[in-house]
Amino acid sequence: LVQQPPTQAGGDALMGDGQTQAPGAWQQLEQLEGSGINAADLKKLKEKGFHTVEAVAHATRKELGEIKGISDQKVDKLLAAAHKMVDMGFSSATEIYQQRQETLHLTTGSKDLDELLRGGIETGSITEIFGEFRTGKTQLCHTLCVTTQLPLEQGGAEGKAMYIDTEGTFRPERLCEIAEKYGLDGADVLDNVAYARAYNSEHQLQLLAEAAGMMSDTRFGLIIIDSATGLYRTDYSGRGELSARQMHLAKFLRALSNLAAQFGVACVITNQVVAQVDGGASFGDNKKPIGGNIIAHASTTRLYFRKGRGENRVCKVYDSPCLPEGEATFAIHGAGIGDAAE
Repeated sequence: LVQQPPTQAGGDALMGDGQTQAPGAWQQLEQLEGSGINAADLKKLKEKGFHTVEAVAHATRKELGEIKGISDQKVDKLLAAAHKMVDMGFSSATEIYQQRQETLHLTTGSKDLDELLRGGIETGSITEIFGEFRTGKTQLCHTLCVTTQLPLEQGGAEGKAMYIDTEGTFRPERLCEIAEKYGLDGADVLDNVAYARAYNSEHQLQLLAEAAGMMSDTRFGLIIIDSATGLYRTDYSGRGELSARQMHLAKFLRALSNLAAQFGVACVITNQVVAQVDGGASFGDNKKPIGGNIIAHASTTRLYFRKGRGENRVCKVYDSPCLPEGEATFAIHGAGIGDAAE
């Protein structure tokens, strides 16, 4: 679900007038205060990226115990209080089905691509887009930064966007061009996109902790990491560091998954491909996404982009729990992703 803004988020949490929202889907961390837990403890939690009651409830005893100044006794109190406020037991399939009916989808700008994805990019989960360079991955990311700001009936989420850039490919002027297509004011669109450049894999993880704090204050509909794996390829080299790389990547993806679950944002990550040199390359395409099983299991939906004719690109559903295998053709236009050229 796209998260509902907390009541104290103020007027800047939404775009447009007269929009009413349901109560907040998460609970502010301050609700844990009392019963031996003070404001200083909450400040320490926030410094480590815990901004909601749900974040504390979903954390392990070990994670909380590693925070300087939080004793084992205090960890027990925090978990006991959080578990009372957050339902972590079983639900009926009917309840989950009803929740799924409220899931928003962000339009991609292409009718065929939206149809393939049954409405667009799903909120509340991780969508991985992989492919070679110039296949439209970053162009889709830019388009989504604009479409997430659209009203719900136009395929948006009425929320802000967050963009973590690891390769220096973010171009704000593209957002202005795309905004024009949707009849949005370019200056407003830029104001509603929070941007950060990640310089190494540890910084990339640290930015997610900052993102959690921003999402707990203001309504966001989307977070993009472009690309999720680029810095890991340079920070960790050779087979000797493969295990450490995969462990850190798994930690990053778990933190991203927690953001999707807590705040209901659409999480879009781009990934690079490598040539497959084993026997699996005998038939068809010999490209495979990097990151191995770690990224394969973390991503809910995996989309493979490849080049078509001219400006056309092809998207293939590589893996998804609910989408059938299929392909759609779209094109890269001056105003972002759009319908394929004939």
